[in-house]
Parts: sequence; C-alpha cells; structure tokens
Amino acid sequence: MSAAAVSTPAATAVGEVVLQESVVTSAGARKAIAFGRLAVGFVFVWAFLDKLFGLHFSTLPEKSWINGGQPSQGFLSHAGEGTGYFLGGFFHAIASPASDVLFMLGLAGIGLALMLGIGLRVGAVSAVLLMAFMWIAEAPWVAGVGSTNPVVDYHVVYAAVAVIAALTLGGDTWGLGKWWANLPVVRNNTWLR
Repeated sequence: MSAAAVSTPAATAVGEVVLQESVVTSAGARKAIAFGRLAVGFVFVWAFLDKLFGLHFSTLPEKSWINGGQPSQGFLSHAGEGTGYFLGGFFHAIASPASDVLFMLGLAGIGLALMLGIGLRVGAVSAVLLMAFMWIAEAPWVAGVGSTNPVVDYHVVYAAVAVIAALTLGGDTWGLGKWWANLPVVRNNTWLR
C-alpha cells in the first residue's frame, strides 16, 4: 500500500460523520480491508452456527448447544491438559454454563459486527478480548500443545483483522457502515461506530 493510501482525517466536530474514503484513500485497499473483515466475520459466524447446531465440522449434532452440548466448557476444562500449564486450573474453574453463554454471545456478536460492518469498535475490542483469552487458554508457547507458532497464531490474526477493520472504518465498504454511522445515536456516541 502506498504512503498516500492511508491518511488521518482532521479533527471533526461532535456528530460529524467521517467515512472510510477519508481514512483509506485507495479503493483497492478499502476492498482488501472489506474482504478481510468479511472473511474473519464469517469465521466467527460459522463457529457460532457449528457450535449451536452441530454441523458436522468441529461439532457433532449430538454435542451441539441446542442438544445440551457445552461449547466452552470442554475447551476450558482441558486447557493445559498434560502440559503442566500453570493457568490450567484457572480455566478449569471458570468453565460453566455462564462461560458457554458468554462465549456464544461473543462469537455471534463479533461475527455479526464484522459481517454487517456495524459496531466495529465494540466488535474489535470484543474480538481482542475473546482471542486473547483463547490464546492464553491454548498456551501456544508451551511445548507439546500442538501450535505451529508459539506467538502468532490464528487468534492473533483474527484480532488484528478486527482492529484494522475498526480503525479504518472498514464497514463502509461492502457493509452497512455508512448507514450505521449516520444514525443519530452513533453520530453522538462514536464508540458505537
């Protein structure tokens, strides 16, 4: 991307709408950001649907949430298993029906925010928190856990794409971001953008 492709908009008055075109001046870059946003959004939406209904990918129908499955409890109760990971006990302790609800709400909310291009700031913060929590639970830096990289894995990439989409107003291209930004409540509370 050229140095002219990304610019910082001048300070705006409260309620004034800044659009992606003034932040990312390259049409190709805007499309690339939109593609990344949609791709990662679909990852979250798919994970939600698979865990909810058991679509035979990572979740079998009999282990789906609607059939009494526990979408986060299995993951959390096995964190650090066989590695002596010192935080394993913490994750085992928080595994509960509440963690299932929070996890599923997180997947759905982040996925919908990214797919629709609305609420990207809240979605990005949520994605960073969820992905950081999952990264810590998986402990990719612990030998024998099975990660191919001890620092940067898919959790970091997904969080980074969500942050990039939020910071570049990525919902304006191939999303509902412009419509969302013009709602009075969003104009007056830019953290909702």
